[in-house]
Amino acid sequence: MKRMLWAVVAAVLAGCGAARAPMEVAMAPLPVQAPVVLQENHFQRDRSGQVSEEALRAILAAPTFLEEGARIGVVPVATGYEVEDGLPLATVPQVLGDKLEDTGFFEVATEMTTDWPADGSVRGLRELGARYRAEYLLLYRHRFVDRWYVNGWAWTWPTVVGLFASPSYSLEAAGVLEATMFEVKTGTLLFTVFERVEDDDMVNIWHHDRKRRKLEEALLSKAAAKLAKQVLAKVDRLVAARPKEAPVAAEPQGTAAVAAQ
Repeated sequence: MKRMLWAVVAAVLAGCGAARAPMEVAMAPLPVQAPVVLQENHFQRDRSGQVSEEALRAILAAPTFLEEGARIGVVPVATGYEVEDGLPLATVPQVLGDKLEDTGFFEVATEMTTDWPADGSVRGLRELGARYRAEYLLLYRHRFVDRWYVNGWAWTWPTVVGLFASPSYSLEAAGVLEATMFEVKTGTLLFTVFERVEDDDMVNIWHHDRKRRKLEEALLSKAAAKLAKQVLAKVDRLVAARPKEAPVAAEPQGTAAVAAQ
């Protein structure tokens, strides 16, 4: 009887073990959503500008391209992009104007004189562009920094002759040439390119200012063609961006109402 009882218990336990399914952890797949494109400016500190939110969106939504048959002027500007009233000694604007006219993308490319009366800042630039009847302005400027220091030739100073004749001063000059395409009608900037330059020379004690200017002029002459190459590359992209169909211009306020009547 004991053997039969143990046999029944073993059979029951085996049956229970066979009937119980192994435990499994099932995880539902996480929902995948497409990222939401950010369309609004959520930075409160940016709200104090002069451009309204509607105008900002209209500007950014408008296509950017180079109009056909347009005129362009090359004008040197100073700090703050005000019209430069100094003598036009730099030859870079001439190189830029010649290269732009050679592209055939413009009806006329010309250097612009800044002696005509005009207000400062952007308003003056637009007025100057209107006088030349130029839809675009290429704003050019350059800036330099330089430093002097005594080099190893200073050991000749005790000879007196070496003090005045030896190249005991080292001159270093570094600068940047800048060209910006300005659209006169809209007041927007289409691109800006920079060409950075630097050089050094060893000179004697005489006429430091003249030698500094000579070094900077040499740097400008060497960099003019490189800056023009960058400008032409940007112009090519603006020409390629021309819409295949004529763009629709925004109607002046009140025009639609008059047409409806």
